[in-house]
Amino acid sequence: MSRDELRSTVERVGERFTLGEYEIDAYLAVLEHGQLTASEIADRTDIPQPRVYDTVRSLSDRGLVELRESRPMKIIAIDPAEAFENVQGSLERMVDELEARYTAPARDTEAVSLVKSRSTILRYLEEVITDADYELALALTPDLLTRFEAELSAATDAGVSVDMIITPASEAPSPEEFDYLDVATTARTRRGITTPVVAVADGEYSVYATQDALRDDQDRYGVIFNRSALGFLVSGFFGTVLWTTATETLAENGEGRPFPRTYASIRRCVKDLIEAGGEFYATVDGRDVETGVSRVVRGRVADVSFELTEEVAGLTLETDGDEVTVGGRVAALEDVEAYEIRIGRSEPPELEDR
Repeated sequence: MSRDELRSTVERVGERFTLGEYEIDAYLAVLEHGQLTASEIADRTDIPQPRVYDTVRSLSDRGLVELRESRPMKIIAIDPAEAFENVQGSLERMVDELEARYTAPARDTEAVSLVKSRSTILRYLEEVITDADYELALALTPDLLTRFEAELSAATDAGVSVDMIITPASEAPSPEEFDYLDVATTARTRRGITTPVVAVADGEYSVYATQDALRDDQDRYGVIFNRSALGFLVSGFFGTVLWTTATETLAENGEGRPFPRTYASIRRCVKDLIEAGGEFYATVDGRDVETGVSRVVRGRVADVSFELTEEVAGLTLETDGDEVTVGGRVAALEDVEAYEIRIGRSEPPELEDR
């Protein structure tokens, strides 16, 4: 289909659907009753009597009703399958042609985006969930839990570690009603409707929105950190503010994932090492705290630091006869700021290509 033909099709299809308020009311009234007179349409709708005739003649010109010139004139409904048969075929061909010309917007170039549309925030939430390679941090409402259940289940099946908060706690399904371990590694609840909706994939690709933004779309916003290093802002907020105050555990996978494991959150990494016990080796991709230069360190985990509040977490690696301390994003006290940590049992594992 040429560009001119496509333009003509778009115009033709558009004309069939540019019905005014009176036309819509009259059309639906006739469809519901099969046939009506002009007076009956006026009685059943808010269309002023003087406007009825112009309205039904417009519907007739569009092929949506048939006018029977009797006394009184009858307006007869045409089967919608017949009335819209031509436009339905044109619409399908038009969509195919438009899809063939569609170029997906390059959202990856924007590190940070402010979005207002509820549907856009939901689309980004789904994308963050499906984009995670090894770690997900989530704060969701019960409705969002249900909405993204299939995507979350697929992520856990793929070996992604999922820390999930359901809020408000009073509305969270009980573990007897919902299988949390099918969609999360650890699931907790948090009180109150003030908890934001959060999703972080691998410590970088992040969404932050208020619960209000997903309810009414009115003057509310979501923030997207699109695979940006600034995603640590959301990740850090989740780990220190939300996760530590989500006090009730709904479910927790006590078996853990097999090693080697990959982490974006040093807190999650250190907690797992403490719980699993034994000797570990690590490969850390990050940057030197003093110089800011990219740095990869490998070695045996000689020590871990961790506070029960989860506000402090770190590793000490023995590497080439020296000790290197590793912290999380924006580390200041340690030697290396970690972006990605890979833990193995017998030797420092190789970082995965992504």
